[in-house]
Amino acid sequence: MGRVVAVHGIGKQLLGEDSLLREWRPALTDGLRRAEAKSAAADLDVVMAFYGDVFRPEGELLAVGDPLYAADDVKEGFESELLLEWWRAAAATDPMVVPPGADTLAATPRSVQAALRALSGSRFFSGVALRAMVFDLKQVHRYLTDPKVRIEARGRVTEAIGDDTRVVVAHSLGSVVAYEALCARPGHRVTALVTIGSPLGIPELILKRLEPAPLELGGKRRGVWPGGEALVWTNIVDDGDVVALVKDLRPAFGDSVRSVRVHNGSHAHDATAYLTDKLCGQAIAEGLL
Repeated sequence: MGRVVAVHGIGKQLLGEDSLLREWRPALTDGLRRAEAKSAAADLDVVMAFYGDVFRPEGELLAVGDPLYAADDVKEGFESELLLEWWRAAAATDPMVVPPGADTLAATPRSVQAALRALSGSRFFSGVALRAMVFDLKQVHRYLTDPKVRIEARGRVTEAIGDDTRVVVAHSLGSVVAYEALCARPGHRVTALVTIGSPLGIPELILKRLEPAPLELGGKRRGVWPGGEALVWTNIVDDGDVVALVKDLRPAFGDSVRSVRVHNGSHAHDATAYLTDKLCGQAIAEGLL
């Protein structure tokens, strides 16, 4: 158990706890130093709650690694809708991405192909293979719709949070897993939840599917607070982060969420770019006091 529990995001199924910590630990300490929390940086007690292997296909002769997905493998409904949302968001921040037109917004094979083609040329998805992009879509979908996957992934995070854990910092899909893990562990002693590049606020695709289910207040959904009164939740986002479609989580989870904007340059969704920022370091340091 660590005083800081890190929770990775999508697309990490080929890595593991130690390999991810080799990326995260230096970034975490850099952020703490930028925040002038040098003692916390020097004595950082962090563990990685790893769940990526839940999504890794079983190895077999001549077929190891991710499935060879193509555009035709994107399912209608959740996957095609999320893909089109990514396209809209990328076009809004990247002049190189042609925005979707009215005839491409329907969930059809043609619109899926157009979205993947447009995103493959964006700065955000630069260098990301088509099959990896589709696999990431399917990871989000599987977590939210496959009870076995959800229970296993969430259980990894729940087990990593001990009585001495004070900070949970979670990236991308990991923020969804971490949020649900904290809700499933009443009485936890975490005082700082730091979400980075989080999709938690997407109303129809993510928010309404959370466990526990959000409350209906005045015709609007309000997510359950993932802890007690002592918990400080800081959500950090880059305006160019396509995965974090809803930048401000306060309408979805209440005004107690601290909303922070940062500038990650061309690495808008990269976890390490978030972690090295001074404001991220401050949020973590405050939880360690």
